[in-house]
Amino acid sequence: MADAAAPALAPDPGLVEAVVAVARDAGQMALARWRTDFARWEKSEGSPVCEVDLDVDRMVRARLSALLPDAGWLSEETADNADRLACRRVWVVDPIDGTRDYIRGRTGWCVSIALVEDGRPVIGVLDAPAREEVWCATAPGGATRNGVRVTAGGRESLPGARVPVDALPKVDRDLTAVEKPNSIALRVAMVAADHADLVATLRWGNEWDIAAAVLVASAAGASVSDAVGAPLVFNKPDPRAYGVLVSTAGIHDAAILRLADRVKAALG
Repeated sequence: MADAAAPALAPDPGLVEAVVAVARDAGQMALARWRTDFARWEKSEGSPVCEVDLDVDRMVRARLSALLPDAGWLSEETADNADRLACRRVWVVDPIDGTRDYIRGRTGWCVSIALVEDGRPVIGVLDAPAREEVWCATAPGGATRNGVRVTAGGRESLPGARVPVDALPKVDRDLTAVEKPNSIALRVAMVAADHADLVATLRWGNEWDIAAAVLVASAAGASVSDAVGAPLVFNKPDPRAYGVLVSTAGIHDAAILRLADRVKAALG
């Protein structure tokens, strides 16, 4: 791990531009086959996948590996290889985050690419071509959507907070439901752009779902943690975290407190 006291250096701008180009090309590749006939199946119950996921994954891996041959690889659609654990830098990729919306012909999907260095994302790109959105963030640095700087909102009171959900549970009826794309990455990005105030999941989730998006959110000034309030670390031997909690800085502690009993019950 890098010395925590050492100042972080921004990624090379040329590398950032190259990653954005890969994400855009991957997005266009997926968009060209969106709402067409393609093979689809379930990897496991409730986990859909389609042939486009796999095709995009292969293209993105080839392009990113050419950019940084020494970087490891972690992707939803590639069998995991423990060799990545010896790599200081690792690409963490979801070729189509929100596959369910992609298959249904809805717009709530994106290509998600993160470069993780010493356990932390340093480049994060989301390309959502059906929504005409490209999100990009670096650490250190800010976050943009379509080249325009985005900043998380300033809400400091949990009641009334905007949450992208299909329906709010009774205990959370003091919150405000807003549009929910299937892609968790896009829901997190909504907080970055002040289109939502809170996103929280209470389940084991995978690093590739959130690596790029949480960098976009944190670079925009949002607070980010797992569901229990602990920092998120990437490129772990088990590439999962229990939940993700992304919110405006002013309500993060209140959200953790509200969810504490539910987290405790879920984790036993």
